[in-house]
Amino acid sequence: MTETRRATLKDVAAASGVSRATVSFVLNETPNQTISPATRERVLRTARDLGYKPHGIARALREGASRIVVLHIESGLEGNYSRSYIRGLDHELAAHDHVLLVRHGPPTDAATRQILDAIRPRAVLRFGEIYRTGHELDDVGGCRHDGLAAHATMQIRYLAARGHSRIALATPADPPLGEVRLRFADQAAQASGIPPLVSLVVPRPRSAGADALASFRAGHPSVTAIAGYDDDTALRTLTALHDLGVSVPADLAVIGFDDTEYGALATPALTTIHIDAEAHGRRAARAALGLDTEGLTPTRGEVIARDSA
Repeated sequence: MTETRRATLKDVAAASGVSRATVSFVLNETPNQTISPATRERVLRTARDLGYKPHGIARALREGASRIVVLHIESGLEGNYSRSYIRGLDHELAAHDHVLLVRHGPPTDAATRQILDAIRPRAVLRFGEIYRTGHELDDVGGCRHDGLAAHATMQIRYLAARGHSRIALATPADPPLGEVRLRFADQAAQASGIPPLVSLVVPRPRSAGADALASFRAGHPSVTAIAGYDDDTALRTLTALHDLGVSVPADLAVIGFDDTEYGALATPALTTIHIDAEAHGRRAARAALGLDTEGLTPTRGEVIARDSA
């Protein structure tokens, strides 16, 4: 199959009857040029008709950066929140003629340097960066209004409202943002008038998770509810409790976080926190491009009440 040739600046100039310089001035909105409205409109219409797209490398050299925004996201942060965040980020960047590149894995200095050298991105973002710097209240999602602190609080308040006063926070080994989550959870516990949360690591594989839960219950018999760091950890907790013959929620309630699709398929079905972060992603896109972030109202999180808590 013959590949369609990409329209060039020269093609637009020839079809609209003007010089290549004039086409360049119009398409780049170069200021202080005496180009009539009629000519400007003819060039723009011709470019649309020909399907002209600026050459990315040439534009990067001219503008000093490509129209690419890079997002680093680490393992352990994938879920409904990150998916909806990336969706909003991608859509908003596309609306402003930019492209999103998502890189999975730790954002090392070497990896960042390689990206900067290779594609000259407009911006390099790190998912959850604001929570690593001690400035979590500057979260564009409002943090305590509709950001991570608000959602962590929602999880603990749900359990406290159902009479649970001794709660554990179950995490994977070495979770990203683990300290921040525990701090927010403890603040929520304090506001609810209950003791600070007990920490519980639920490791892989399945047998190790069951051993960890057995040891934990022996040492903390007063704990009646477990808040999962995410749905994955909560589901592994449910599996471990099943293997130990512990009834959920009669003997121990379990709540997840971030509402992955698998929670509804578990037995018992997992109660969790649903978070739509599309507006957060759109705000991040606008901030990266130096645009006004007003007018984007994030959707508040909500408890998805099922059978486990």
